[in-house]
Amino acid sequence: MRVLVVSAPLLGHVFPLMPLALALREAGHEVVVATGGEALRVRDSGLRVEDVVPSRVRFGPIALRIMLTHPLVAKREMRGSGRLDFVSRMFGKVGDAMTAPLQAFARTWRPDVVVHEPLAAAGSALGVPSIVHDVSLFDGLVLTDAVGARMKAEVRSPATVLRTAPPSLAEFPGGERMRFVPYSGDGEVPQWLAEPSGRPRILVSRSTAPGPGAGRMMAAVVAAAGQVDAEFVLVRPERTEGLPGNVRTVGWVPIPRVLPFCDGIVHHGGAGTLLGALAAGVPQLVEPGPGDRTVHATVITGRGAGLRAGPREVTAELLTRLIEDSKLQRAAGEVRAEIAAMPSPHEVAERWESLPGQ
Repeated sequence: MRVLVVSAPLLGHVFPLMPLALALREAGHEVVVATGGEALRVRDSGLRVEDVVPSRVRFGPIALRIMLTHPLVAKREMRGSGRLDFVSRMFGKVGDAMTAPLQAFARTWRPDVVVHEPLAAAGSALGVPSIVHDVSLFDGLVLTDAVGARMKAEVRSPATVLRTAPPSLAEFPGGERMRFVPYSGDGEVPQWLAEPSGRPRILVSRSTAPGPGAGRMMAAVVAAAGQVDAEFVLVRPERTEGLPGNVRTVGWVPIPRVLPFCDGIVHHGGAGTLLGALAAGVPQLVEPGPGDRTVHATVITGRGAGLRAGPREVTAELLTRLIEDSKLQRAAGEVRAEIAAMPSPHEVAERWESLPGQ
């Protein structure tokens, strides 16, 4: 069977799709990933990757136009209201740009089924049965509908949806359950980071997507780190000079391979990092913010598996609690077990032809 996997041109959107894409290939299916921009990096996986995003598509200018024409929508987005007005407009524009190249490729390659992440709704505009692959704690069908409603092309209803959110954090009707498996591509991990440090270790990461204030949380952690009995590891920091003695830095690393050697993680609230920390059973400190980030921060604290704070709220006491609070550790472990009990991408790939729409 020919399976076309479609993602918006962002690493955080394509990475969660890769475990299933690779499992489908191992199960004997032909798989092509269609995306663009920075997400073309997944060519390192060995899968065929098609560039279907015109070079003119840039998120910064698209976001700016929306902010200028819909200031109230933009204001709600920056407050992290969780509404879909802004994100549907943005990814509707991206979807419109992707539709023609996707349709042209589909006419020649003739996929039997399309798997797409919710914000790549163009995947359901190809006249081919489609399956939505959830990649966050939002309902993928609702996201797909919201984006599709903004697009010029006709976006058809997907045949089913693969639900990757742990049920105790987000329960949605219908679909097929599938375990979230963290993926961040290849990359070297320094030896010192691939083993326990002898003291608690806190990983501090930031978004791979550009945006205002991306480094403020990391700077706030650095300011408090010297008063915490722990090793801090900054991933892709904006500065590496003048750091406290217990703070180390590293460039791009595959975070899923690092998390087993960490006692806590501080991050921006992106879905991939959040679900990856849950899969590893690592307590997390989440920064609320635009898009899905505030919702993620609220859900994770409601479950008791993490904390939420903005840069101004970061203190040595809060960071100490992240690695010493047994309640956080227990809840994170419970969610890890919940994720591990869900069907793996390999199990889903083995029964692929029995899924709805096949």
